[in-house]
Amino acid sequence: MKWSALHTAGRAVASIAGIAQPVMTAHLKQVPGLLRDLQGPRREIAEQGISDLCAIMEPGLAALLAAVARGTHPAGAARCLWQEFCTARDAIAALVPKSSLR
Repeated sequence: MKWSALHTAGRAVASIAGIAQPVMTAHLKQVPGLLRDLQGPRREIAEQGISDLCAIMEPGLAALLAAVARGTHPAGAARCLWQEFCTARDAIAALVPKSSLR
């Protein structure tokens, strides 16, 4: 559920940044199920990464929405948060070996 919520938040950040709505690849859609199948350190790192990304996105999106509500246009800040989101998301997805794709 956290993975889906992160992507919902990511779409909101992308919208504020003026970036076209991203399409979730098949690999990204499969990450939660594939991570459930992982054991050991990779799974622990992925779970921590998802928690860390939530900790970044929640206040970041709240700040962006507050700025928009005040009539400002925080596109630059949203682009920075979007880049952080993509980098962290891709690092988490990389924990799932490509050969594991269903």
